Amino acid sequence: MIRIVTDSTCDLPEVLTKQLAITVVPLHINQGDHTYLDGINLSREEFYRQLPGYQPSPSTATPGPDAFTKVYEQLANEGAQAILSIHISETLSATINAARIAAEQFTRIPVTVLDSSQLSLGTGFLVEKAAVLAQLGKKIEEIVSSLQGAMKRTYVFASIKTLEYLRRSGRMNFAIAKFGDLLQLKPLLHMNMGKATAHRTRTQKRATARLMEWLNEYAPYEKLAIVHAGVQEEAQALYEQVRSFFPQNEEIMIVQITPALGAHLGIGALGFACISKE
Repeated sequence: MIRIVTDSTCDLPEVLTKQLAITVVPLHINQGDHTYLDGINLSREEFYRQLPGYQPSPSTATPGPDAFTKVYEQLANEGAQAILSIHISETLSATINAARIAAEQFTRIPVTVLDSSQLSLGTGFLVEKAAVLAQLGKKIEEIVSSLQGAMKRTYVFASIKTLEYLRRSGRMNFAIAKFGDLLQLKPLLHMNMGKATAHRTRTQKRATARLMEWLNEYAPYEKLAIVHAGVQEEAQALYEQVRSFFPQNEEIMIVQITPALGAHLGIGALGFACISKE
């Protein structure tokens, strides 16, 4: 039996992780003197409601290797014969390094650590695919090979309302953030194969148009979801606009981005996670 491990940036709904027996290791959200475990003692709704007023701004931290060792130990005790641990792209987070250290030290059963080359549901869709293949009895090598093929067709792209949170979190050059706000530029993020690229447009209308261009370019879809940071109504309106792109018979997913990502992107990020059809 192969068990799948991931981290809380994957944005998979809890109903799915339970159904597919996926173990999720939470990242840490630091707010003032408090440290929260992402998705455990801080809800997404509560986080986005409080975010504008947080002083200082929240920061995030990766779980240590011991958090992964504990999970690998538990799964081995439950009868797992091997573990596949899939995490947010190492270009964005050090989370996978902690998993690698734990995997090297853990000798009871084989642990394979895989960089998803993605974030949010880009990672989530790959994790879900891995869990389905594991339940079908596929070997680790077969699962990894299938995921590596899917990664090339996996994209996350979104518009961001403000550069303020990226500036505060230290994830981008201060001068660029200031410059962007002065000119009221609307930034877009695009992620594929571990490469996060930033695009800038003058207006929200142009930003939305660029999202639509990408949506058209990567269609048709094996998987498609809308991801957003605290703007459920806007996400719902976007869905009405693009519903024809969604695969038939697939559950419609409109997912609020986890606080571990929202702390950097801020309120108002809105876009798509998808896997194009082969």
